[in-house]
Amino acid sequence: MRGTTMAETTHSHDHSGRLPIDGAWIVLAALLAAVAIFDFAALWPTVRFTGGALLSTAPFIAFAVLAIGYLKATGAETLVARAFEGRETRMIVLAALMGGLAPFCSCEVIPFIAALLALGAPLSAVMAFWLASPLMDPAMFAITAGTLGLGFAAAKTAAAVGLGLLGGFGTMAFAATPLFRDPLRKKPAPACGSSCCGTEKQFSAKPVWRFWDDPERRATFRAASVENAVFLLKWLTLAYAVEAAMIRYIPADWIAGVLGGTGLGPIFLGALVGAPAYLNGYAAVPLVDALLDQGMSNGAAMSFMLAGGVSCIPAAIAVWALVKPRIFAAYLGYAFVGSVFAGIIWQAIA
Repeated sequence: MRGTTMAETTHSHDHSGRLPIDGAWIVLAALLAAVAIFDFAALWPTVRFTGGALLSTAPFIAFAVLAIGYLKATGAETLVARAFEGRETRMIVLAALMGGLAPFCSCEVIPFIAALLALGAPLSAVMAFWLASPLMDPAMFAITAGTLGLGFAAAKTAAAVGLGLLGGFGTMAFAATPLFRDPLRKKPAPACGSSCCGTEKQFSAKPVWRFWDDPERRATFRAASVENAVFLLKWLTLAYAVEAAMIRYIPADWIAGVLGGTGLGPIFLGALVGAPAYLNGYAAVPLVDALLDQGMSNGAAMSFMLAGGVSCIPAAIAVWALVKPRIFAAYLGYAFVGSVFAGIIWQAIA
């Protein structure tokens, strides 16, 4: 959570010389300790399930890591600036496409977005980008396709772009109303706890696709690949361990009763529960896989992932840091409505 580097990269650095203590590893250790204490016989099956799931996902993790390293080293993120040129309708479409496919987290472009808004870029295009950005990127597509199938990954990508278009054109239609007038905070404070926050990017430069000829870009490739490999390993290990626990301890009948079925209720609940319960787009993939196995409906799974992705901590704080509360409320409103509609459509297709 876009992820999200990846859409939702939330790792941080400690420059004090001490090894940072990461919350995800602490939660994983606590989970395994709880299983060992209360159900020791389940400890080895949990570890075995987690290891097996990681091995089965390894090719997709490798692709994701190499892809994100390449995109970082080449400077492909600079292409996002082109989405904010020309007519407003063109900007909205390109911003939604860029947001749904771009390989960086939402807070990474805070200085860029702040400058665009200050210089008069339409809020509609920025809204389209912000809504689509946390939901999908090349790395997340690979992980989602490997776990939930190519169809789900493609549908989520289309939904991410569609949600961006909904927010962009909706904002354009009501741009003259008091809701969307004067959107910026007086003093934006882009602090989100992510390693990408505060980094200054030069979005005017052109990508260099043959990055291996440049020592600095090669170093960027190595650093980005290692950092994101650790990031994915951390979150997916935790997520697969939680998946093993869910399958063992949460009754499938209960999941099927609450989030199963074909009606609107499970889809609505999926979006409602997803918004506050979801912290990371990569970790959510195996969790949704477990919920689907236990009876969660396809539509609820889609609405859960979309609503949760937009409202995850890095993405939400990136928006909150720059705009006034009423704009932030509109951002969440678009996310919820778009997630429910996407869930309904995916339920009908799947």
